[in-house]
Amino acid sequence: MLILLLSCSDRDDFDLQGHRGAVGLFPENSIIGFIETVKLGVTTLEMDVVITKDNKVLVSHEPWISNKKCIDIRGNDISDDILIENIYTMNFDEIKNFDCGTLPNPDHADQKKVSIIKPLLKEVISKVEGVSQSKIRYNIEIKSQIGGDQIFHPKFNEFVDLVVSDVRSKKIESRVTIQSFDFRVLKYLKNQYPSFKISMLVNENYNFSNIFDDLGFHPDIYSPNFKNLTYEIVKKVQEKKIQVIPWTVNSNDDIAKILELGVDGIISDYPDRVKYLMNEKI
Repeated sequence: MLILLLSCSDRDDFDLQGHRGAVGLFPENSIIGFIETVKLGVTTLEMDVVITKDNKVLVSHEPWISNKKCIDIRGNDISDDILIENIYTMNFDEIKNFDCGTLPNPDHADQKKVSIIKPLLKEVISKVEGVSQSKIRYNIEIKSQIGGDQIFHPKFNEFVDLVVSDVRSKKIESRVTIQSFDFRVLKYLKNQYPSFKISMLVNENYNFSNIFDDLGFHPDIYSPNFKNLTYEIVKKVQEKKIQVIPWTVNSNDDIAKILELGVDGIISDYPDRVKYLMNEKI
């Protein structure tokens, strides 16, 4: 195990990704979270995007205002009439009225509490580029799904077009990966925007045997639930010149086990733990 961990640690191209910034440490998908995560020494900021009613690309995990994560700016619980709304029915000016960083996170007790609003993708990129000393990368998940078109988000192709437009406006295309569980998104990207790096997200229920046949091409990155990974799968995928970067690996034991498989990177709520374990074995 020591030798394998050393091999991962010594690789300059190992891709350490802070999940939603580093949600174990800071409010998820927040500007302060992304900036602080850059300081931890990650190579990539992982984030989620949705679309507002006024066609702005918003950094948010859910396409709604969650009462488990947000309160209004006066400190009150989210009202029932807001709970039945979704972000695609709300303009950005409305969304700015919610604080999504103050409530305790039951899944991450050590998360720092900071009053934040859900930011726009353009704003995140501008702020991060302003403080980053290196060319940080971005892994942007398009949160679309079959059945959600024109309900929780625009048509999938329009969704992609909006995200690509924002990325290109910031001139960071070469440092951006676009990921999705929605294969429609990945196929559209491949056909319309072939210069973009593509990451194929899959959950724990997906059958590996025919997975790339279903997509129709080889993505740049295969990103599965870490619980599904085996050494054999990692090697089979890497033989196809596809990187393997699993999600979301958090406990010290799981991080060590996944590093042992020889993956190309890790997506974690706690990138500080990954760095510690990798450095500890040097």
